[in-house]
Amino acid sequence: MIKHTHTLPLLFAAASLLLTACGAGSQNTAANNQASSSATVSTESKTDKPQYADSKSFKHFITREGHQLKEGDKEFRFAGIHAPELHRIENDARGKCKADPRGWGQYFQWPTADEQENWIKALAKSGHKAMRVYVLSIEHETDLACERETHILKPLTPGGMPRFNEKAMQVYDRMIALSDEHGLRLILPFIDHWHWWGGREQLAEFYGETKDDFYDINSKTYQAYLYIIDQVINRKNTITGRLYKDEKAIMAWETGNELKTTTAEFLAKTAAYIKSLDSNHLVIDGTYTKINEFALNDDNVDIISNHYYSNVGNNNPEQVLKDLKAIDGKKPYFIGEFGLLSATELGEIMNAAVNTEYNDAKAVGAFIWGFRGHRHNGGFYWHREWTGHYSYHLPGFPESDSNEEMAIVDIVRKAQADMAGLDVVPALPAPEAPKLRPIKSNGAVNWLGAPLGRHYTIERSTRADSGWQVIAKNVSDGKNEYDPAKDDLYIDTGAEAGKTYYYRVTAHNESGDSKLSNVQKVTYKK
Repeated sequence: MIKHTHTLPLLFAAASLLLTACGAGSQNTAANNQASSSATVSTESKTDKPQYADSKSFKHFITREGHQLKEGDKEFRFAGIHAPELHRIENDARGKCKADPRGWGQYFQWPTADEQENWIKALAKSGHKAMRVYVLSIEHETDLACERETHILKPLTPGGMPRFNEKAMQVYDRMIALSDEHGLRLILPFIDHWHWWGGREQLAEFYGETKDDFYDINSKTYQAYLYIIDQVINRKNTITGRLYKDEKAIMAWETGNELKTTTAEFLAKTAAYIKSLDSNHLVIDGTYTKINEFALNDDNVDIISNHYYSNVGNNNPEQVLKDLKAIDGKKPYFIGEFGLLSATELGEIMNAAVNTEYNDAKAVGAFIWGFRGHRHNGGFYWHREWTGHYSYHLPGFPESDSNEEMAIVDIVRKAQADMAGLDVVPALPAPEAPKLRPIKSNGAVNWLGAPLGRHYTIERSTRADSGWQVIAKNVSDGKNEYDPAKDDLYIDTGAEAGKTYYYRVTAHNESGDSKLSNVQKVTYKK
């Protein structure tokens, strides 16, 4: 097919004219309502939100020194359960959207502020120092039918540059701000090789090109990709007031997710472009199944990554040494994803990631796939993989023993301790107070679970300030396949009609008890 050969300066000049016509300024722009064909573009930073002069948790950007990562003068290594959806959550409890042929559930929504903070606290408090999230989603023709929005929207005019959904990007802002507040470093990939969230294929469709044109540096699709990179890196966070390129909570930019047909030309131009925009952050070659020799020799690429899965034949501990040999100590090595195996098998891979050494180099980090967090009004989100494995919840629950959840959490926490040079895995911190939601008319009691809470005590009184009685102990919110349309965490069957009651909840784990939750009042009708 005919390729577009616009030079980048001309492309951005045209894009600038387009955005100016739409009321855009220099900040990343977006449509506020994806479903509207007359969406407007937001350009103003939110002055009514707190602005932070500097990071709340971090003194340094993460840097590279040979095959190591450094936080200041200290080596930086990390392990965890991969949390892909800190900025966009799939609601599997709704089932599959039949309008979307891509499969999976495809009912996505933006997480609430309470949810995002809860998830990030759970990760940070359980020993996660860094987290890789999933990509920016791209508009698909079935979005409206499936009641969802995406981060990146099609151009307003044919051949123009993509637009950004400002609503979505403010959720992204919040993810970065909360990670900064609670001490979690973020690895942020740009675009997906696959189509699940909308990826290179959907981006190419904006321009009448094919998914393979994404890797062609002369294509319009590739120019749009560079435009997305520019707009993200230079976006001003509406919460912190900082440009993304100045956010210390961001550890690294990743060229994309599993860009397995990356070429030397594609990577060289992409990595150089990222570095030309941002000298603070590291760049990861977001490839898959192989170590690219050209990435090792590219000074603009800081970290080499791979993902391990059984369907591509590398989901084994031996792969760690194979990749370390291929890298030969030239750069840091990061295992971005591995999983969908038994706890024993995952433990062997994680142990290899922590301890295998070649030419003095070890893996800098490794993530087991994948985590889901608490729901705003009770229970957990969840995801079932094609292998039958489910996502994992922190801090791990006996209800998910068939998914070996507690064993997986133990594997990760031991790896974190080993990487930190500790002889003993630190105890979990005691949970903080849960957030009790309004009591339903049928006596249903639900709450946003405490980060790292394992079980809960529910109290009831007929007075707001005294007379509290325990009505339930050891109540868990760790049920897998929780469905808020059908499930409640607890139903008070002992309440009398016509009376007014007050409720409160306390969270517990092996390290102690939380403070009391907020109190909710309800009057049951006769």
